[in-house]
Amino acid sequence: MRRYYPGVSQPLVVLAYATAGVALAAQWTAAKIGLGAAPPFELSTMRFAIASALLVVVALATRSPLPLRRWRPVTAAAAFGFLGFNSLAFLGVHLTPASDSALIVPTAIPVATALFATLIHERLTSQKLFGFAVASVGAAVVIAGGQQIGADLSTTRLLGDVLELAGAICWAACLTVSALVVRTESVVGFVTMASLLGTAMLFPLGFLEQSYRDLPTWSGQTWLAAGILGVVSTFVAFLIFFWAVSRFGASRGALISYLAPVAALLIAFVVLGERPLPLQLVGAVIVLAGVRLVTRKTPAAMPSARPAPA
Repeated sequence: MRRYYPGVSQPLVVLAYATAGVALAAQWTAAKIGLGAAPPFELSTMRFAIASALLVVVALATRSPLPLRRWRPVTAAAAFGFLGFNSLAFLGVHLTPASDSALIVPTAIPVATALFATLIHERLTSQKLFGFAVASVGAAVVIAGGQQIGADLSTTRLLGDVLELAGAICWAACLTVSALVVRTESVVGFVTMASLLGTAMLFPLGFLEQSYRDLPTWSGQTWLAAGILGVVSTFVAFLIFFWAVSRFGASRGALISYLAPVAALLIAFVVLGERPLPLQLVGAVIVLAGVRLVTRKTPAAMPSARPAPA
């Protein structure tokens, strides 16, 4: 079997990226349901509190140490990704249609990450740029293919779009900073420590809303949404996301975001029985082609099987 990266088979990479794509796609539906009854900061805090509890259990079971000596970059990653991205994205979902969020976030994260990653000496080749462009077009086609054209753009919607873009940039910064840590530290330990710090950062913000007095009144549906966000879209998705960053670098790890709109089509078909439109299927193929371009090794970068001349 041909391998693109040492010690990692292609089927494993495909399975990991597909799983994370589905997990991330689920977060927008769960967030929309949860935010219908719960304030954004309280829901965010519960999300990461649930995820942190599971991560601590896994860290203890696997004896994965927390990167305490790298507390500065871990704190920065938590501030950008767990506090910044989650807060801005959830506030944006309140103001803009889910279709806007699903278009802006998956396309902005990989491009912004690739640009930030140049600061930590990850090469931004012309092939990568072309692949990012192709995948971005594909993601736009997937979302636009299922939307009605002609909707008015209000100031509220524009503000929501700006918040979503700012959240995507925060997540890109988180991935870039995290790449410096997970090169030498345990992925489980990093995600556990960052999640604990993120929960601690989000907790005080809940007192700006209802001070958590409303938690006993949350419906079962709201708690189910919080559980999906914590278990599926954080515990599962983040471990895979940062594993990808540790193995392939920040820019290639961020490609998982492109798969979220494609995974959303699968979820809608399996769970809701909604058949994807032909244009959406075309967009999904374009996304996968763009991801393939970014991840493909050039002939110069591939190890040669031919022995060197003596």
